Amino acid sequence: MVKKFMYFDEMLTPKIIQIVFWAISALIIISGLVVIAGSFSSYNGGAQFFTGLLIIVLGPIGLRIWCELMIVIFKIHESLQAIRECD
Repeated sequence: MVKKFMYFDEMLTPKIIQIVFWAISALIIISGLVVIAGSFSSYNGGAQFFTGLLIIVLGPIGLRIWCELMIVIFKIHESLQAIRECD
């Protein structure tokens, strides 16, 4: 395992991307809840309430798409390495 790490045979970034996904998802949900809580003390509370709901629902979905695109880049890299090893 240390050999794979030292010689960059195994990519570390996809694992980090998963951790970042969960951390940022939690922050997105918390920020959506803050917007919803702020809607109760505001004049334009209805719009803020729905904005908070949209943040909670669409934020993690957008983040997931971004993370998947980043992981696809690493999967392409792994596939190209496998093709190179076959030649």
